[in-house]
Amino acid sequence: MTRTLADDMGQTRLLSLDVLRGITVMGMILVNATAGLASPQLEVFPLLLHARWDGLTIADVVFPGFLMMMGVAVPMALKGRTGLGGGTGGKIFWRAARLILIGFILSNMWWAMDPASSEWRLWGVLQRIGIVYGVCSILFLTLGPKVRLGLIAAILLLYWPLTLIPALDGLPNDIWERGHNFVASVDRVLTAPHNYVKGPEGYDPEGLLGHLPAIAHGLIGVAIGEFLLKRPETKSAGKLAIAGAVMLVAGIAFGFIFPVVKDIWSSSFVLVTCGITTLALAGLHATIDKPGTNANAVWIAVPMAFGINAIAAYVWHELLAVMGMPAWGAMTAPYRWLEPVVGSPIAALVPVIIFIALVWLPMDYLRRKRWIIKV
Repeated sequence: MTRTLADDMGQTRLLSLDVLRGITVMGMILVNATAGLASPQLEVFPLLLHARWDGLTIADVVFPGFLMMMGVAVPMALKGRTGLGGGTGGKIFWRAARLILIGFILSNMWWAMDPASSEWRLWGVLQRIGIVYGVCSILFLTLGPKVRLGLIAAILLLYWPLTLIPALDGLPNDIWERGHNFVASVDRVLTAPHNYVKGPEGYDPEGLLGHLPAIAHGLIGVAIGEFLLKRPETKSAGKLAIAGAVMLVAGIAFGFIFPVVKDIWSSSFVLVTCGITTLALAGLHATIDKPGTNANAVWIAVPMAFGINAIAAYVWHELLAVMGMPAWGAMTAPYRWLEPVVGSPIAALVPVIIFIALVWLPMDYLRRKRWIIKV
């Protein structure tokens, strides 16, 4: 369904939210394209690749940033509504279902083209977004803010001992070793061989139990969205920054006993990435959410094109990656020309930037037409 920005005026829109959401989508595309290029023969910047297990890179921050931004948008989209009546519950359910279905299709495009080459995959990025969106929206409409904050704390605290339960398949537990935990074992027992990470230590980074802390992640975004609804003035950015710093410090401290691991969405990972995202949102809120801001300035307009139609941009980049495979040789030609001069990591950024530009062009057309593709 397509609607215009004018149609959307009944909802509260923050320029900072659209811009930061766009930055996270651009980051997700950057990370995916870089991972597609990486090989023993082609060196890329390590910070643009996901950590193998514990630790944090730039690549590990973008998806949780988008997930939190989705949570921030929930109170603004559902402002003034109470309960699940009047068709609201049905709309939430069907939107979540659409996201999950689209995600399943995207996760399995390569398998559909050649089923013998691999196994299909149950989970994926949009599946997680759909589940977190649906649960967070329902909890926003049915529970009070204090109860939701208590639920966040309970999930993050209890998820740690949950990971330490003996693995279902007998693999020795060691939370610091890749796949050696209860959460990963659930994936191996229930969804193997359809996991993203294969083998006896395999699991899915968007697996079943990881949805629990991801829901807490989204609820942190909901709490921030509620705060911004009540205090939209830019001077509230200071309080946002304090909240972000507290989460970041708490996550780092927690990480000494419960490591920062994206692949199981550990509680310390939630706190660290929510802290980083909140600090970024606070900076943008103080800078651009004020009268007189030029929304057509390049540094605002470029990420806004991705942020206004975030799901459409993500889907388009996945489709473009498949459809553009025959032309990938031409896109990597600039790398071959530049690599002897500037080195492999910098040269590898050129085809990635070209790919991002190809995703951006139709998204910017939608922005200039003031069209929003609603999933």
